[in-house]
Amino acid sequence: MKLYLDDLRVPSEEFDFIARSYEEAVGIIQEHGCMSYISFDHDLGADDEGQPLKSGFDFAKWLVEADINGTYPLAENFTYKVHSRNPVGKANIIALLDGYLRFKKR
Repeated sequence: MKLYLDDLRVPSEEFDFIARSYEEAVGIIQEHGCMSYISFDHDLGADDEGQPLKSGFDFAKWLVEADINGTYPLAENFTYKVHSRNPVGKANIIALLDGYLRFKKR
């Protein structure tokens, strides 16, 4: 199954689930288990006071933690893409997930 995480954009390919927030993405994983493919945005909007909401990086950290503690293990064939236009946020998500996936394969 495939998950697309983005607060605004519409995916150009077909996905089983579209999450518009960190909370929605977590809820989808909690209900359906880990996806085999996730496309991440980094910036997921702001609250009424203009404070940034939890990001795609926060969701990536949650996924890693859920895999480590065995609550929601990553799919054996898990892959991902970061479609964010935020270059620093994109690099952070890639560094986290690539580093964790390399560690996990050891």
